[in-house]
Amino acid sequence: MEDVTVISKSIVQPGNISHSGQTKIHLTPSDLSLLYLDYPQRALIFPKPDPETRFISRLKSSLSVALEIYFPLAGRLVKVNNHEDNTVSLYIDCDDGRGVTFVHAIAESVSVSDIIHPHGFVPEYFRLFFPVNGVRSIDGLLEPLLALQVTEIKDGIVFSFGYNHLVADGSSMWKFIHVWSKICMNGEWENHHQPLVLRRWFLDMINFPIHIPVSEIETERVKNREISTKERVFHFTKEKISELKAKANGEIGSSDIKISSLQAVLAHLWRSIVRHSGLNREEESHCGVAADFRQRINPPLDKDCFGNVANLGMATATVGDLVDRGLGWAALQINKTVRSQTNENFRTFAENWVRNGKIPRIDVRSKRGDHVFIVTNSPRFEVYDNDFGLGKPIAVRAGPANGIGGKLVVFRGIEEGSIDVHAILTLSLWSDMLLNLFDDVKSMENVTIT
Repeated sequence: MEDVTVISKSIVQPGNISHSGQTKIHLTPSDLSLLYLDYPQRALIFPKPDPETRFISRLKSSLSVALEIYFPLAGRLVKVNNHEDNTVSLYIDCDDGRGVTFVHAIAESVSVSDIIHPHGFVPEYFRLFFPVNGVRSIDGLLEPLLALQVTEIKDGIVFSFGYNHLVADGSSMWKFIHVWSKICMNGEWENHHQPLVLRRWFLDMINFPIHIPVSEIETERVKNREISTKERVFHFTKEKISELKAKANGEIGSSDIKISSLQAVLAHLWRSIVRHSGLNREEESHCGVAADFRQRINPPLDKDCFGNVANLGMATATVGDLVDRGLGWAALQINKTVRSQTNENFRTFAENWVRNGKIPRIDVRSKRGDHVFIVTNSPRFEVYDNDFGLGKPIAVRAGPANGIGGKLVVFRGIEEGSIDVHAILTLSLWSDMLLNLFDDVKSMENVTIT
């Protein structure tokens, strides 16, 4: 295994916090459903900077400025004991200002070509390039809500970050990264004096803070949570995506429903994974797709408000149906799940959640957990626009994913109109699936390797 040596680990705090008076983010049922899932982690890979630029120092100083704007990331998760009814409540203290973790590391023997493999392989040691492996949302009671790691390699820089999903979703995090990169490159942000709009409490039929039964809260770290996984990055070209989309829409034959490019890509991967996984035909497989609710709820939220405003919908099908009924049918199941994410359904979900008070635990040690694929991130996020003065990123990658059978992290590709999917699968789902996929001519006509 390649060595990654930590040179320094520090806390970066915001210089001055200027907010509009809202200092707490109360957690919704959608937030609380993520309590036992790991911090999402992402990485940008850049060319090696000129040592004279003092890049690490610039990163840290610009981060402090960026946190003045995005001050909730420097806050903390707080637990309140409600003794009157033997429950607890959780909220994000945005006014804490305790700061975020910044790790500077070096891996002298690793090159960019070792990480960006021509056949899409992701080396096992790549997990060492991420700062918060195995840290769950609930661990934010003790851990910072954001951690960053900059690892210098032979001919490049791996810039990674992990964040608590309770404080932000992917949309909010990539906007923060973009603002930070602009500050690092230009020394300032043109909208610096425009206050951050925090997600307001929008569930008027539910009182906040939500009271959670004490029995549902597990704050002790779970030992030996790490699950063996294998990873590969699929690269879908613009042309192949168009073919998949046309095929899916042709199979469903509907003028009222249109399968999107992403739905066609996800359906293709979902079918391919279960076909080669060794699961029984009668077993159910679940594909979770998150929807941004900022403009779906009524009245809508500010489209750029900061926070976690994503809700997970789950498409379910038997392995037999996925294999036998074609790409269009599988894509339609994902399409139906996305379309079902309405204001009415979300509010019903929230009310039922509060009534039942149960926090889901999707874990690969359970039968259902090993059959779940979670789709995260989005090709809409402009990940390649974040250059920090280093030029365009060479590639974007995802960090480890413990506790879920499969994670499909979607990025826009480096070429216009393309999509990269970083697949992280447990060994029970792997079963040399990806090798079989590349040997399968029928599958290969729609997918290439990055």
